[in-house]
Amino acid sequence: MASDGQKMTAPVSTAMDRLSAALNSNIIPNQEYLLQGSIVDTAVEVLLHRLRGLCDNVDSGPEAFHDHEMCFSIRRGPAPEQPLLLRVRRALDYQDMPWQLRYIGQPELGDKSRPTIVRSSIDIATSNTVVEFLTELGCRLDFEYVARGYMFRKGRLKVTVSKIFKMGQQGKLPDSVETISQSYLVELSVLAPSGQDAIAEDMRIFAEQLKPLVQLEKIDYKRLVH
Repeated sequence: MASDGQKMTAPVSTAMDRLSAALNSNIIPNQEYLLQGSIVDTAVEVLLHRLRGLCDNVDSGPEAFHDHEMCFSIRRGPAPEQPLLLRVRRALDYQDMPWQLRYIGQPELGDKSRPTIVRSSIDIATSNTVVEFLTELGCRLDFEYVARGYMFRKGRLKVTVSKIFKMGQQGKLPDSVETISQSYLVELSVLAPSGQDAIAEDMRIFAEQLKPLVQLEKIDYKRLVH
C-alpha cells in the first residue's frame, strides 16, 4: 500500500494530459478528408433522389439544416506565415443547440494520386458567447454566410447539399440574406483520426456513383486566390 507521502507526490492527470494521450493514440478525429463540387438548381432534385437511394437514411430521409457560419482568422506571425482559421456555426432552426467552434488547418493536396484533400480539423461545442471570446482574443471576422440544405450519411461518409446565402444587414437573420449563385455546394467528407488514408479511396468510389450529376474533386484554394 502506498504511503501518504507517495500519494502526495504522485502525478496528477490533467485534462491536457488526457487530450495529449488521446491524440497520440489516434482516437480523436482530427483530420478531415474532403471533396467538393456544385450542381445547378434545376438538377438538384435529381441529385437528392440519387443520394436517398445510395445513403443510409432511406426511410427517414435526409437531415435538413439551416445554419449561420462565421469565419474568423488570427495572425500567428508576419507574412508569409498563414493565419489560424476558426469557424463558428450555429443552427438557426434549433436555437437551443450548442454553437460549434471549428479549427481548420491548411489543406494538404498531396500528390496527384491522393483522391481527396486532407486538412486538420477539430470541432468543439461551445456556448453562444464564443464570438465575444474570439473577438477578445484578437480574431478578425473575415466573412459570414447562411447555409441551408440537406445532410446524408453513408457509413462514416457525410454528404451535404447546401444553398449558400450572403449576409444582408448583420443581426437581421434569417430574413436579410441573398442567394450567391444559381447552384448548390456539394461536399463529401469524413472526419477521422490521422493516418486513415484508406478513407480517401472509399470517398473516391462513392463520388464516382454521383457522376455525371456532380463532379466532386480536390479544390486548390491557393490557385483560386492567385
